[in-house]
Amino acid sequence: MTPQRHQQLDRLLSIMARLRDPVSGCEWDLAQNFATIAPYTIEEAYEVADAIERQDIPGLRDELGDLLLQVVFHARMAEEDGHFVFGDVADAISNKLEARHPHIFGDDRTGDAQTERWEKVKARERSAKGETSAVDGVAISLPALMRAEKLQKRAARVGFDWPDPSGAAAKVHEEMEELEQASEAEKLEEAGDLLFAAVNLVRLHGIAPEDALRAANAKFERRFRAMEAFAQRDGQAFEGLPLDEQEAYWQAVKASERAETT
Repeated sequence: MTPQRHQQLDRLLSIMARLRDPVSGCEWDLAQNFATIAPYTIEEAYEVADAIERQDIPGLRDELGDLLLQVVFHARMAEEDGHFVFGDVADAISNKLEARHPHIFGDDRTGDAQTERWEKVKARERSAKGETSAVDGVAISLPALMRAEKLQKRAARVGFDWPDPSGAAAKVHEEMEELEQASEAEKLEEAGDLLFAAVNLVRLHGIAPEDALRAANAKFERRFRAMEAFAQRDGQAFEGLPLDEQEAYWQAVKASERAETT
């Protein structure tokens, strides 16, 4: 790291230390703890992803700075409690990266495929942590859609998986019927089973469920805004229209999109 980069990081660490100074620090920053800051950490990670999706490179720089602040904030609180310092965080990830890439940083020149080697290293890490189940270590705080996919992938590693998408598709239909027949007390559980089965089906088609749903959200939002614009163009208030007229605008938007791609 160049002296300038050292200086830039030291400046950020110093600012955080000053904000958390018990005598002259910021009242809001001093009132925070790991639990209260965690939601901001998750939010900033999503904002990084959003900047990437929008191809906003200046925005990405700013959002990465916001995310780095979260790391610095957590590390500062840990230092105050005598647990670890920011340098320990950097060392930990550096050690992990070197351990997970023995073909780059070590003497491992075996012919193992990269994915197989990666899984072996992670398996050793889980074993060292005392994790015994194939699904140990899947973070509870992950968004539910992502966590479902990760749990399913972990199960698949030990052979618990559909051999092809047809079995998963049949399971989706089964869960739809069970939700339809469920009592009010059962609906939450059956709805969860249906969503979990849908994640499985999408995953077996080689598609990341989170990516698929993000794309669907973006498409729905785009089409809904277009419907509102079409209605406004016609002198109509979209929210006051009967459902059949709203549906007509939906079909008009879809037709317009098809026309643009032909």
